[in-house]
Amino acid sequence: MLASQINRRSFLAGSGLSLGSAALANLLRADSDSSGKHPARLAHAAKAKRVIFLCMAGGPSHLETFDYKPTLDQMNGQPMPESFTKGQPIAQLQGKELKVQGHMTKFRRHGESGQYVSDFMPWHAKMADDISILRSVVTEQINHDPAHTFINTGTAINGRPSMGAWVNYGLGSESQDLPGFVVLTSVGGRNPQPIASRQWGAGSLPSRYQGVEFNSAGDPVHYVRRPAGTSAETQSRLVGAVGDLDRHRNERLNDPEVATRISAYEMAFRMQSSVPELMDVSDEPKHILDMYGAKPGDGSYASNCLLARRLVERGVRFIHLYHRGWDHHGGLVKFMNTCCGLTDKPTWALVQDLKQRGMLDDTLIIWGGEFGRTPMYQGKGGSGRDHHIKGFSMWMAGGGVKGGINYGETDELGYNAVKDVVHVSDLHATMLHLLGIDHKRFTIKLQGLDWRLSGVLKARILTDVLT
Repeated sequence: MLASQINRRSFLAGSGLSLGSAALANLLRADSDSSGKHPARLAHAAKAKRVIFLCMAGGPSHLETFDYKPTLDQMNGQPMPESFTKGQPIAQLQGKELKVQGHMTKFRRHGESGQYVSDFMPWHAKMADDISILRSVVTEQINHDPAHTFINTGTAINGRPSMGAWVNYGLGSESQDLPGFVVLTSVGGRNPQPIASRQWGAGSLPSRYQGVEFNSAGDPVHYVRRPAGTSAETQSRLVGAVGDLDRHRNERLNDPEVATRISAYEMAFRMQSSVPELMDVSDEPKHILDMYGAKPGDGSYASNCLLARRLVERGVRFIHLYHRGWDHHGGLVKFMNTCCGLTDKPTWALVQDLKQRGMLDDTLIIWGGEFGRTPMYQGKGGSGRDHHIKGFSMWMAGGGVKGGINYGETDELGYNAVKDVVHVSDLHATMLHLLGIDHKRFTIKLQGLDWRLSGVLKARILTDVLT
């Protein structure tokens, strides 16, 4: 049990932000696991109501996507200057002869903003004016699992709440029949790294706030299907009876996990109707399916992007899509073509679909991996690049973010972020700010300390990219 928890009722009170009476009533009913007081408040009217985080798991190369460096091509094949790399963390290339690897594709300017986008991403090029590209992101972990843990939780320590759990806990879901935090995964590319479910876990928060993984093929959610021979009426009575018993017991215990169990039973029962309706895309026009390149039930990133839009429409607060396959130590050209072929158009389609429906303005989309790739050559089955944490690219769109913005810079070889550096904690702080939350006051008590998603060091809000 948490020593002290955010009182979500007080967190939402006096905010001036209308969540809708039904949603608010649901949030207040869900406060049975809250205790203690906390000074957190919605600091201002939110510009974003929800978040879609598009994680390109494995670490896409910023030098083959958004960060054009002419000097890199001029120095192709030459020794990497030691002034860049001496004393710097390097993964698999540590202790090896380092040579500069030039861009493996061409870059061109696109849109009225003139954003540089590589030829690997022709559909991203079409939305250059819709996205704000952050070209100076840094992180602290150079291997996949801890790097995912860091970008998801703000720390490399396992067991901390994921960002989706934080948001779900602070704001709750706008849906009565779906979880507030949903995870979808897909695969395609080189060496797809495994993703552990703790990456969307609740950590020290009650487990009701963790992400629920949906499958885009087969049973959408494990263990939700009604048992054979059991009617909806019978199951409803059973769920109600178990819930009453648990609530009676919890009057004395006040255990958040009891409230979680009650909520899980009741949500699972409601999901037996809501999830099949969500997954049945037969009501989608052919031109929408074609726009995404989605084939229902194929488990692809394209289908997951379409499901993300349908989840947004149904009030889900945080949606996390993982596409595994971006670990390009070798064969970079081949596997960039594979990964971009699977994700480029669907990502554009998601942005455009939300835009056409008037939902992009209050939906924050974030795209990126756990780190970038080195300017130095690595050859594991053809030219590739190693893990890199000192400067890489991500982008944001929608939900209070300016379009057509190029923010931050790396040096002439794309190694170090040198201007307007964006730490992962800054990204978290900005996301919470757009949701109306003061990241400095949004904390939980754990082991005698106040923990926050944006970390203990000073995080900043990226005001220059916000409307």
